Amino acid sequence: MTNPATQTARTLLRALVDLGVRDVVLCPGSRSAPLAFAAAALERAGHVRLHVRHDERVAAFTALGMSKATWRTGTFAPAAVITTSGTATANLHPAVLEASHSNVPLLILTADRPHELRGVGANQTTNQVDLFGNAVRWHLDMPAAASITDGETKLVRNHAARAVAACSGKTSASAGPVHLNIAFRDPLTPDDAWDGQVNAPDVGLTRVQERSELGALDLTADEATIVLAGDGAGPRARDVAEAAGWPLLAEPSSGARSGANAIATYRLLLSESQLSNRIQRVVMFGHPTLSRPVQQLLARDNVEVIVVSRGGEWVDPPRRAATVVGDVRVVDTEGEPLGASNGSLDEHVRPATSEWLESWQDEDDRLGAAIQELYGNELRGPVIAEKLLDAASPDEIVWFGSSNSVRDADLATTWPTGSAPAVFAHRGLAGIDGTISAAIGTSLATDQAVRVLLGDVTFVHDVGALILGPHEQQPRAQLVVIDDDGGGIFETLEQGAPEYRADFERLFGTPHGHDLAAIARGITSNVHDVTSLADLENALSEPVPEGVSVLVIRIPRNSRRDEAQQLRDIARENARDITQ
Repeated sequence: MTNPATQTARTLLRALVDLGVRDVVLCPGSRSAPLAFAAAALERAGHVRLHVRHDERVAAFTALGMSKATWRTGTFAPAAVITTSGTATANLHPAVLEASHSNVPLLILTADRPHELRGVGANQTTNQVDLFGNAVRWHLDMPAAASITDGETKLVRNHAARAVAACSGKTSASAGPVHLNIAFRDPLTPDDAWDGQVNAPDVGLTRVQERSELGALDLTADEATIVLAGDGAGPRARDVAEAAGWPLLAEPSSGARSGANAIATYRLLLSESQLSNRIQRVVMFGHPTLSRPVQQLLARDNVEVIVVSRGGEWVDPPRRAATVVGDVRVVDTEGEPLGASNGSLDEHVRPATSEWLESWQDEDDRLGAAIQELYGNELRGPVIAEKLLDAASPDEIVWFGSSNSVRDADLATTWPTGSAPAVFAHRGLAGIDGTISAAIGTSLATDQAVRVLLGDVTFVHDVGALILGPHEQQPRAQLVVIDDDGGGIFETLEQGAPEYRADFERLFGTPHGHDLAAIARGITSNVHDVTSLADLENALSEPVPEGVSVLVIRIPRNSRRDEAQQLRDIARENARDITQ
């Protein structure tokens, strides 16, 4: 008879497969051996793709990237990450927090000692119960089974059903991570072969329907309204904007930054243009986090804020939202739907236009041209971001690191409808953690090439993600590293002001002083030092090769603050010219 630890692991993982899980990321360990052997058997049977990583933090962010990619495409297939007990589990916490705040489903499977070995000083044993606190949508401590009966099989499979339902947002306020802490008692190795099947596959697999959604709110298009699309907003934001003839202010990772209504320079226009003062209403999708002008707009007393959210936790930092709805529908004065506001736009639908929209488009065109003139052909952050986005095809993925990288991309031109690649970033908590790991995860989950724009500190923070074992599936990942030797984002913040320069370099600039290309060459052979704009364009024009390739671009950091001020000055002058 199969031992209980092995049978529990097989039952649980097979149930997760039946519920849609296709990617499993595993870290080596002894206590997690039953899960490891079960995952390997499922891979041999063609049910899952198994990915092995040495570092638990890298593993968790790789799984997060996989879940994020499938979640965005609507396939709803959460990835699972497996670790052994002890400090291994704690290394998952950053990814768990990011998944929680960005509403990405993620299954955390941690192996643990049986209850009789807890609290007695046993090796590699700590309190893993409720380890992640309120960052998870649901957690369960599964005791080590003494034997696996039909009733126990039903119970384990039901735990799997509840876990997938909770992390997919069907039984919780919103999608997010779920933690199953699974105790195993020796023996931990299998004593028979397994073909990947479990008897009575439907037993315990409760099918959970979607939660009832909030209804749609009818809006007329006669007010000075803008559509604000934050991270993960999706194409619905563009649909609504185009149906109503409203400007679309979409962040790079919104999934909506395309079409004629998308305003590329919105961040500067909100802070410097008179158009911002005329806004009466904001319809907000997703999680906007990139700019202070956006947050200042949402906090204004004379602006009505409508939040479109299908979860129980909506975004409203100023606490001024007038309404939270599941969707909006644009209607005429008779209540009839306009354009395609009741569904997705297609090539036969002509987007609505208005004087309000045209005013934003005119200022955006003028300001965009002025910004291009400012940077010219210099290797600077916004130019590099623009070139990477130009090179990315619709069947590729683009990832942006936090801090300056995603903000540089936020100044880039928008895409025509239908030509935009999938764009991702860590905007749940906007941390630099695990950027390379998550990007690699999206490539592995989708079999698509991924291009990543990131800074040097972000690269150093996750350089371990470049180490892939010889037995592992190779992604197609191209890293474009902007190396300004330190924390360039702080140059543009309050800490970068002249009065704080005496301590700035040590406390905030934090130069690393290393040759990042040389570091990368110690791990992967496909590394290139970029020294000119033509060099960058040539490198980006080539197809992304298999494996991880690295382009390193060295630029000065001390010009960041002056450049930010120049952008504000240009935006102010542009607005003055138009309003005169």
